[in-house]
Parts: sequence; C-alpha cells; structure tokens
Amino acid sequence: MKAIVLSAGQGRRLLPLTAEQPKCLLPVDGDVCVLRRQLELLAGCGIPRAVVVTGFGAERVERALVTQPVPGLAVETLFNPFYASSDNLATCWLARATMGEDFVLMNGDTLFESSVLARLLDSGPAPITVTIDHKARYDDDDMKVSLDARGRLLAIGKSLPEDAVGAESIGMLLFRGSGPKVFVDALESAVRQDGALRRWYLSVVNELARRTAVETCSIQGLWWQEIDAADDLERCRQAYRERPALRPEGAQR
Repeated sequence: MKAIVLSAGQGRRLLPLTAEQPKCLLPVDGDVCVLRRQLELLAGCGIPRAVVVTGFGAERVERALVTQPVPGLAVETLFNPFYASSDNLATCWLARATMGEDFVLMNGDTLFESSVLARLLDSGPAPITVTIDHKARYDDDDMKVSLDARGRLLAIGKSLPEDAVGAESIGMLLFRGSGPKVFVDALESAVRQDGALRRWYLSVVNELARRTAVETCSIQGLWWQEIDAADDLERCRQAYRERPALRPEGAQR
C-alpha cells in the first residue's frame, strides 16, 4: 500500500499567500504545513510509502521533505512540468507508473482527522472506493456525488442536478486489486481525448462508474477540510487550535 498526493498546483485563490510558497507548504498548525500534516497522517495509519506529485514551487517542496522527514514514511517526488497549463487529470496521468499496486490517491489541499483515512482503509474490498461526506446543501464548488440505493457511485461532478446529489467527494480514493490497472487504463484513454488538460481525474472515475462498480465510504461526522481559499485556511487553523486531538500521535508541533 502506498499513497499518491497530488500537490502540483499553486493555489491562486490563496494569493498573495501563494505568490512564492505552494499551497501545500502553507502553515496550518503553528509552523507545521499542510503537506507535513498529511504525511504524518499517512504514517500514523500504517502506510509506509508516499509519492508527492509536485509542480509550482517544486524545489521548496523537495527541500522541505529532505530537511524534515516523517518517521516511518519513505517519500519520493514526481514533477509535473505542465502544472501551470493543466488540471489534475494530467497530474494523475504523469503518476501512472507509480500505480502498479494498491494505493490511496488524495489531493494535496485536504486535511482530515486520522479516523477518515482509517475508515477508508477498513472499508470493504472493492477495486475502487471513493470517500464521501454528506451535508444539507451543496454549492457550485463541491464535487457532488450521485448514489444508488446500495451506496454505490452512479456519477460524480460539480454540475450534477440538485435532485440527484446524495453526497460529495472529499478528494480521497482507494484503489485495490484490479482497481489500479482499471484506473491507469482509463487515464491512458482520457489523456488522448480533446480537452484532456482541462479535466479533473474524477471525470475518469465518473466514466468508470458507468461500466463498473465504484463503491463509496462515508465519513459523515468526521472532520476534514479542503483548503481552496483564505477562509478555508483559517477554518483549518482554528480547528487545530481548538482540537489538539486532530494531530496524529507523535506529530511535529
């Protein structure tokens, strides 16, 4: 089992904070940055290896990983030279050679309590599992999910009809068994299509759900926070100030 963390983007909605510093290196818990907390969470859940896909500020990310290694976690980096002109489908495709075994795929701007990842890893044995959460209303920026009566994924995307939405994706997926190959094959097909550079990798999962079973894992009631804008960053910082238990055991302080 390994983790692949997509951290190539700059985070323009966080400017000027990200004028030189990539989003994943923004401090979120005192001086501890987003990426450091993510890697500590991975190590705390028993995942021994991680691949961090970099782009904007790659040298800064690589330096941080070398100077502040996470105990129990072997980390390598993969550079996306097209980060400024592509969305995360291309970033995923560039990491396809690292997808030869079971892996967790996660976005580099999402933090969560350790129970979120633990619940996903303990979910039923399925080739592809999408982590989801539920709330009363969903906005235009949410990656919305449509589910069948058994909780399987029917569709995923930001523009799903309101009456079809049953949850949202938190940007964390688990691929096991045949799942990695199925996903890599779908990525290879997707990048050959027009407009591939402007697509999200979840659009590939949306297409896969039409022809194969894609399971979901609900983490309703557990804490997580995607960091897109300044108010998201402040909510995350406040959560760490008020809830020290969110830090993984033995985490840097």
